Amino acid sequence: MNPETLTEAKEIFNPPRNFAKNLKNTDVVVCPPFPFIQPLSKLKLPKNIFFGAQNVSSEIKGAWTGEISAEMLKGLGVKFVLVGHSERRTLGESGEIFSKKLQRAFDAGLTPIFCIGEKERNKDGRHLEVIKNQIKEGLSGLPKKHLVGIMIAYEPVWAIGKSYKDAMTPTDIHETVLFIKKIISESFGRDIAGGCKIFYGAAVEAENVALIVEQGNVDGLLVGHASLKPEEFLKILKAIDIKK
Repeated sequence: MNPETLTEAKEIFNPPRNFAKNLKNTDVVVCPPFPFIQPLSKLKLPKNIFFGAQNVSSEIKGAWTGEISAEMLKGLGVKFVLVGHSERRTLGESGEIFSKKLQRAFDAGLTPIFCIGEKERNKDGRHLEVIKNQIKEGLSGLPKKHLVGIMIAYEPVWAIGKSYKDAMTPTDIHETVLFIKKIISESFGRDIAGGCKIFYGAAVEAENVALIVEQGNVDGLLVGHASLKPEEFLKILKAIDIKK
């Protein structure tokens, strides 16, 4: 629920909207609050900016007050949707619900970005079991055709909101990316693992983005608080475009 007004949303959105045409190797997906999607999409946009939604209902249609369906999002021009974000998990949503949401998104022709991540990192590796379960619970039951090129955003909850100095190192990120691909390979096949796209989120800032992309072996970034600071976000876009 940030920002609070459409005026603020335009102030945040316009700098990256104007800058995106300078990017040669990078696509930008913006996921504003629902009320701002349509007015922002009416602005003149470069070809490499797309809109995403922060959430989608697990139901197709019906008496679900307060929900928004995948078809509704598609009608707004949305191309992507976040599923399984840590803040939705905090509200009690389960892997079963996320699996249904992923299916609804695919059925409507949207591209879901499936979010996973542990609350705490354990020296004995127990957090890896959490990641494994999140992947298997969310993706199990989906047709293999939907898993081809699946987008997964790894966002360790314990690192959200921290300074880049206190967040994950590129080496740790790389090791986790390899683990995620290993689980996907074991569960759904090497071909699916080889084609999946993995993004990293949590404490993504201009100071660490180049190393995350270069050494972390990620395909993109899920930018949090820095995306609300236009100057900071432009620095991130510049850095990732050079490294890709």
